[in-house]
Amino acid sequence: MIKRYIEDANFDDAGFSYTLSLISGKHKMVILYCLMEFGTVRFNEMKRYLKRVSDKTLSDKLKELEADRLIVRKEYPQIPPKVEYSLSDRGRSLMDVLDRLCIWGEENRDK
Repeated sequence: MIKRYIEDANFDDAGFSYTLSLISGKHKMVILYCLMEFGTVRFNEMKRYLKRVSDKTLSDKLKELEADRLIVRKEYPQIPPKVEYSLSDRGRSLMDVLDRLCIWGEENRDK
């Protein structure tokens, strides 16, 4: 019975697949944690926090997170341009889940 259920299941439509699609990638979770920890962050600050990330990669990941409505981008009409990033309500709601993943990893990784 269980084998049949697994054979017929469409895991691409499962909630965990959707969640993983939002946070997968090398830098997305770190960006989200940075915004959780520091609140509102500008691009160059984020780059300093992440250390070894190119401008293009960071820009791409921020755009993806914004498109997924996990972060908010606020642009100020001034010269030089000023842009700030922060977690959206939707992004904040994901932080408990990510926090539990980190705790699990700390408790279960090889020492």
